[in-house]
Amino acid sequence: MAMAEMWEKRIRQPVARRWRALLNDREDQVFLILTLLIGAVVGLVVVAFIVLTERFGAQLYPAGGAGLRRLFVPIAGSLGMGYLLFKYFPEARGSGVPQTKAALYARGGRITLSTVFGKFFCTSATLASGIPLGREGPAVQVGAGIASVLGRTLGLRPDKVKALVPVGAAAAVAAAFNTPLAAVLFTLEEVVGDLHAPVLGSVVLASATSWAMLRLLLGNDPLFKVPQYQLVHPGEFLLYVVLGVAGGLVSAAFSRLLLYVRAHFLKFPRETQWYQPVAGGLIVGVMGWFVPQVMGVGYKYVGDVLNGDMALKLMLLLLVIKLVAVATSYASGNAGGIFGPSLFLGAMLGGIVGSAAHHAFPGYTATPGAYALVGMGTTFAGVIRAPMTSVVMIFEITRDYAVIVPLMISNLVSYFIASRLQREPIYEVLAQQEGIHLPRAARAAGERPRVSEVMRVATEVLDAKMRASEALERVAMSGFQAWPVADEGGVLGVVSLEQLKQLADDRERAAKTLGSVVGSGEFPHVHADHRLDAALERMGSTHLDVLPVVGRANVRQLEGVVTLADVLASYGVGPKPG
Repeated sequence: MAMAEMWEKRIRQPVARRWRALLNDREDQVFLILTLLIGAVVGLVVVAFIVLTERFGAQLYPAGGAGLRRLFVPIAGSLGMGYLLFKYFPEARGSGVPQTKAALYARGGRITLSTVFGKFFCTSATLASGIPLGREGPAVQVGAGIASVLGRTLGLRPDKVKALVPVGAAAAVAAAFNTPLAAVLFTLEEVVGDLHAPVLGSVVLASATSWAMLRLLLGNDPLFKVPQYQLVHPGEFLLYVVLGVAGGLVSAAFSRLLLYVRAHFLKFPRETQWYQPVAGGLIVGVMGWFVPQVMGVGYKYVGDVLNGDMALKLMLLLLVIKLVAVATSYASGNAGGIFGPSLFLGAMLGGIVGSAAHHAFPGYTATPGAYALVGMGTTFAGVIRAPMTSVVMIFEITRDYAVIVPLMISNLVSYFIASRLQREPIYEVLAQQEGIHLPRAARAAGERPRVSEVMRVATEVLDAKMRASEALERVAMSGFQAWPVADEGGVLGVVSLEQLKQLADDRERAAKTLGSVVGSGEFPHVHADHRLDAALERMGSTHLDVLPVVGRANVRQLEGVVTLADVLASYGVGPKPG
């Protein structure tokens, strides 16, 4: 036995060394192959997730089954899964999107295999029992977890493991929604927070591969089959604005209710967490006993609304009770997401607005299904705060291009109103409630201060014809350590106090003019529309406390200067400039 172990160790060590050498020499190629592998594996797992959930649900709720099942199965399911989540899979609670972002930004891209398994099993059982949460958010965490496990198992560097997390997330969304393009946008817009992220190519590749696996196994049918809609009258744009307003209000109400209830559940002692999900199961069970349509994610009923097959009163009822059921189910700690429920709420809201509009103006409006279609994107944009993703996603899941313009209008209005009534995005607040502070998304970058807000007039500019000794006399009373150098054609560069002293002490170079020293090539500078953090980075890399602010059309055109003291003062560090 000892001899066998010795030979096994001798074999393993060279293999491990060769693998590490391969990673060092061809890491990019390994990463590319791994991206394809992740797309395929995640696609298979998500297909299994969908099939398992549907078949398990059919077993729990057979056709013609007793009505009492709708009362007791959600309670039993939430109790059983609540215990497993508390005892064995604590990281598998909730949606999966905040947990994925937390893994990416706070845990070095680490998601354990047990979390992946727990998320898969517990979410499948929870949704099959009738809890009205979505499968797409959990799929994101499962996909990201598979990518993380594979990356760490193969010995990739930590930064490469982190880069694989959004790759797995995109593959999961592509397979869960049958929307490869929206998966890419969602991953970059929401998970990464940067539409120009370096992982763009890998995200696209994994999304396409996962979608191909879904199409191979389950076909290429869209998530919802709807008739072709069109704009009947230009006046409908006003109605879509009204729908956007209503969508923003409903989105904010849903987010605030869910966060409020979740905050209260978190105040209870930790030992009560294992049976807290029963609160959601009980509410769903009681509601489902009387209104079966409230149970599960409800995509079948969304399809009914999109095709005009649901009565107005039922849509009104489902909008209210589904909102309460989803908020309570999620807040109490059940495993499941809010992607699907946001689409359900939007379809009901759109159907309500469309029914009222069509009743009042039958000759000038489309059927309620068109408004339900737009309403889905409206609430998705308001709740998830991913407006670009919502437009593309609704197009991909319905393959109906006719309502794109109304959808964009309604989404924008909803996004604006929801972001004013609930300023913090729901995923960021959910993470904060768990003690994790995620970085603000790149879409908030436009709110950061710009160079134009702190730049000052360039009053201390050195003439390019000066020598170092003359320049030292000129700046003797200056409070800066660097100055722009310019001639009649504009700014040539920047010279620091240290450079001036070195020039003055160098006999061979002392007679040279500043213009000949700084040259006429590239020089450190910023533009007025640059963010202040970019200016700080450039000051740090060049060791200059003053940078010229130049025009974009003419880099020689000096518009002013920005100083280190002014930048720090704008952040509240140091005295404000006089």
